Amino acid sequence: MVLRVNGRRFEVNAPADRSLLSVLRKDLGLTGSKYGCGEGQCGACTVLLDGAATPACITPVGRAGGRAIVTIEGLADGPRLHPVQQAFLEKSAFQCGFCTPGMVIGAVALLREKPRPTDAQVKQTLENHVCRCGTYPRIIEAVRLAATLAGKRNG
Repeated sequence: MVLRVNGRRFEVNAPADRSLLSVLRKDLGLTGSKYGCGEGQCGACTVLLDGAATPACITPVGRAGGRAIVTIEGLADGPRLHPVQQAFLEKSAFQCGFCTPGMVIGAVALLREKPRPTDAQVKQTLENHVCRCGTYPRIIEAVRLAATLAGKRNG
């Protein structure tokens, strides 16, 4: 099967029912997306699948064939961080960092749909992303900052 991950084409030999997360981590060496709950409830494994935030742990790789997959590793443009990544750094919106890749991907998907989200929209979008360190207030600040940074890049 052919996967398009972070703008690159990969041929993988995997059963169609194997999880996308497993293929990304074990076959392609893209370990940014994390295995958390294995049930699509914690957000640690979130990737973009054709632009939509998707839990990779419960997504069969067969559903991802030929579609555009973006992982945390694919967001930066060379040394230039994505505005959401930059904002998470500037606002120290992480502590242990385990949830950060999924949170960042979720925020990217939100900002693509709603470039100026309200705090309530941010909370609703990221409600299935668990941060065990409790940095939610800084995460919301980071998404606000990312909206501003993205606006400056696009404006």
